[in-house]
Amino acid sequence: MYTVVGSPKTRAFRVVWAMEELGLAYDLVAEPPRGETAAALNPTGKIPCLKVGDATIIDSVAILQYLADKHDALTYPAGTLERAEQDSFTQFICDEIDGALWTAARNKFVNPQEKRVPAIKDILIWEMERSLQALEQRLGEREFLMGDRFTVPDILLTHCAGWMRSSGFPLESDLLRDYVRRNINRDAYKKADATRNPS
Repeated sequence: MYTVVGSPKTRAFRVVWAMEELGLAYDLVAEPPRGETAAALNPTGKIPCLKVGDATIIDSVAILQYLADKHDALTYPAGTLERAEQDSFTQFICDEIDGALWTAARNKFVNPQEKRVPAIKDILIWEMERSLQALEQRLGEREFLMGDRFTVPDILLTHCAGWMRSSGFPLESDLLRDYVRRNINRDAYKKADATRNPS
């Protein structure tokens, strides 16, 4: 049994979604960053964390790739050219999309007031637009980033698209909006989304 630690309103949603895609049983400890459980598992208190028996994996990307490799799904095998391309997408999304969103968040509410630079968001939006243009070219007419196979970077990019919307970053590409729409219509996404506001 896996235990996912972190509110699904954060990056922990990526892990919950992957769990649903893989059809895995898991417990969810839906607490905020630096919550009691997260602080005990990760020195930074960041979420998500994944408890696997007595071990703990931290960082959403590491967790996703661990689950994908372990359960032989959502990924291409290590050592293949397809895996290299997949990892290239993952790294690009982390550097260019997730990184910009996290920098904006730190300068809006995460960092102490005196350490925030709100004006940086204008630069981040400009940089994001260039990054999205590159992604649009790479996606082209593919259904998913890797073609007809849904993989780890699709989870990352789709989650980031929702984060963009809630943070005021524009997504003006019809191609990318259609791509996101396909992914959020997946059954596993809908099941994961339900954990954000449980009844």
